[in-house]
Parts: sequence; structure tokens; C-alpha cells
Amino acid sequence: MRYLISIFLIIPLPLCAADSPLKEVRAVWITSIFGMDWPTKTASTESARRAQKKELCEQLDILKSANFNTVFLQVRLRGDLIYPSLIEPMSRFVSGRTGVNPGYDPLAFAIDECHKRGLECHAWFVTYPLGTADYVRRSGGSTAVTRRPDLCKLYKGEWYMDPGLPGTSDYILSLVKELVENYDIDGIHFDYIRYPDHPTEFPDAKTYARYGNNKNLREWRQENITRMVERIYYWIKSVKPWVQVSCAPLGKYAPLKIVPSAGQTGLSVYQNAQLWLKKEIHDFIVPMLYYRDLFFYPFVNNWMLNKHDRYVVAGLGLYRTMPEENWPVVEVLRQIDYIRRLRADGVSFFRGAQIFRNHKGICDSLQNNYFKYPALLPPLTWVNDTPPPRPIDLKVIRKEDTIYVSWEMPEDADADITFNFYGAASDFVDTNNPACLLATGLKLHEVHFPGGSNEEYGYTFCVTASNRYHIESEPSEEVYYYSSPYLK
Repeated sequence: MRYLISIFLIIPLPLCAADSPLKEVRAVWITSIFGMDWPTKTASTESARRAQKKELCEQLDILKSANFNTVFLQVRLRGDLIYPSLIEPMSRFVSGRTGVNPGYDPLAFAIDECHKRGLECHAWFVTYPLGTADYVRRSGGSTAVTRRPDLCKLYKGEWYMDPGLPGTSDYILSLVKELVENYDIDGIHFDYIRYPDHPTEFPDAKTYARYGNNKNLREWRQENITRMVERIYYWIKSVKPWVQVSCAPLGKYAPLKIVPSAGQTGLSVYQNAQLWLKKEIHDFIVPMLYYRDLFFYPFVNNWMLNKHDRYVVAGLGLYRTMPEENWPVVEVLRQIDYIRRLRADGVSFFRGAQIFRNHKGICDSLQNNYFKYPALLPPLTWVNDTPPPRPIDLKVIRKEDTIYVSWEMPEDADADITFNFYGAASDFVDTNNPACLLATGLKLHEVHFPGGSNEEYGYTFCVTASNRYHIESEPSEEVYYYSSPYLK
């Protein structure tokens, strides 16, 4: 599929460095449960299927236009899925009825549409919660609560898988295997990979008595989750090492001296995400920093001080700008400014709806200022640090009012790569300047754009290749293109 990219050839391309980073995760969580982000309406007819697909395509077009590069798509909701599975049922929020296929594979469609636009698609996976008693009842008899009641506990009106049972780890891993083996996803992104809120009364006394091995309860519960994370991480890296493993931990890891009364933290629900970074069983984390002031800034600092050479992407609570709390958008923008000063590795917004609807002008602010230029994804050098070969035979031609830039790759190059297109209104291209990066994630060996200006101009272009570990090649040889309405 060919994409017409706009690079503003009618006006000079920037010559100075941009404020935004050249490499940065720019993500959004797209929530599937309760029709919150996508799909907002179920599909049981052909026309409804077309509308459901169209809605997602329009959302992804918005993200691409605003220079996002990553999507966290909720694929496991509460023990139900948005893709066909032999283990758990299709969610009713897709087709209208639990266990009923909508007539296509929503996850396969979403991955394909993301990749067409140069966006990564990570499978957002809710780990232990299975929903309220009513949610489970409406989901019928094919959920884990019915099929594997030995792994489930009812706690304060909601069902959860018991992290202390070895069978729970087996069950979660089986779902991950099915997902990774059958889909070309870019990552598994775990949510709610912890014990329930205020877990002191969680009914796992029998589990602890059987499997506790004389450890204290806090240590044992932490190890239950860490052991599963480690198992999943190493299995994924053994079969598809480019598939990234991440999670969205609670934004406050532990109380700090400056904030001793932090409320619920990750450690209070036995979620030791900083240990997962230290043990190198995560590629990055996206802490849910849905706070402001003293509950935001010190905790961002704490994550950055304990990243252990992996990546920290700040999860920002854009939903707080809705009428219920009515934060001004500038609050979120200040947070972006701060995490960039700290040189964090990116941002993710919860939720997608506020981006898609341009709530309080947030999408405009990102597109016109904070995400003014595309961004490369940070490299996964701890998995693979070998760059692909650089593109060759760069050519620029003009046909009528369209300029075509094309290139080739060496014969021994991996086919599973994408391209990054650079340009500048000068006689050279600075590939370290974010303002010179014009497009990322290109699949074809060609871009084209309008070139019908009657003004005199000259531009220099080059191309790089990136593999699935986000390792970028050396730039191709540069090509200078000159256009003039005057005969020379």
C-alpha cells in the first residue's frame, strides 16, 4: 500500500534542531472493554463489520498524522478476548455475544492496519482479573471461572486468578503462547499483573499453606508474580526475540521519603516492577502516573533512577481532563516537558478517546508542537545490536506534479525491515536532527509527494533501514534534488 507523505515542500524544511527527541515511544492505550475506545459498537452484520473496521482505520490515521508510533490494544479484557482462541471466549464487546466471532479476526486486522501505517501494535493483556460476578455470568460458561474454577478466587465481588497457584502461571503462559505464535504482534503489554487492591484479605490462605515454603507472605506473593514474568519473558525471547515484553505497573512503586503517605503503591500489591527491570525480564515499563504535583514528579524521578538500562515510558492520565476531574490540558503538557527533561524514553496516554476526539485540543497540541516531527523507537540493543545494511541506489525523479524517491536493498538484507526517510532544505541531511526525519515505518522502497511548486527550491534526501529491534542502519548516500521554473 502506498502512502502519500506530506513534507511541506512548498516551504523550506527546518534547518535547526527540533525540541522533540529523535527517538521516543509515543503510545496510546486503546481500550476495548465496555466499548470505550474500540470497538465502540458491536458487529453482527456485514455493514456493522465494515463500520467497525472503518472506525479503527480512522483512529489509526489520526495517530499516524499526529506522529504517534505505538499502539497498546486491549486484547484480553476480563478473561475474554478480541481474537479467536481455543482457550478463552471472544468478548461480547466485539460481536455482541460472548463466544461469537464477528465474522473477521479483529486482532489480525488491527495489527495489519497498524503496520501499514508504520505503527507498532502491542497486545495489551489484562492478567489476573476476570471481572465481577455479573460480568462472568454474562460471559457464559466458557470463561476461566467455569472451565478452571480451581485457579480462581472470588474477592469482594470480583473474580481473580490466584497468582500463588502454579496452574495459574501455566494458564497465563498458554494464552501468551497462543497469542505470540499466531499473531505478528510487536509486544505483549501486561496490565493488572499484581494482586487486587488492598489485598490483605485475598483468600489465598490454603494456597500459601501449600506452596509458601516457609517464606513470609509478602516475599511469597512477590515471587509468585516475578516467577511468572521471568518464565514468560524467556519463552517469548526463545521463539520471537523481537517481541517486546512490557507492563503498566502502578505509578507509585513504593513510598518515598518526600512522599511517605503515598497511598497504594506497587509493592503494597506485591508488584515489584523495578526488580523485573533489574533482573532483565522486561524490555520496558509504562508506569501509570495518573497523578499530579507531589504524586507525579518525585515518582517519575524514582522510576528513572531505577530503570537499570531498560526503558521507562511515562503513562499519563489524559482521562483526568474529562469533566469528572477537569484537569487543564496544560497539566499533561507540563508533564511531557518534565519527562523529556529527564530524558525518559517516551509517553503513553490513557485513553485513546481523548486523542481521537481531540479533547480540549490535545491532539492539535501534540501534532503541532510536541510531536511535530516523527520519532524513531528506542533500540533494543540488549536483544540484538546488529544494524541492517544501508539502502542503496537512491533515486529521485519527477513525474508531472509528483516527486518519487526510490531505493533498493542489498540482496542479503532481511526482508522484515522498515525504512526511515530524511530530508532537508540544504545540501546535506543531518540524521541526528529530529526536524530532518520526515517519515518512519515505511514498508515500500519508495515515497512520493507533491512537487508542483513554481518556486525555486532544492532538497537533499537520504534513507535508513530499521529492523524489528529498532536498530537503524547507516544512511544511504544522499541525493540532492533541485527544481526551478526557470530554464538554466
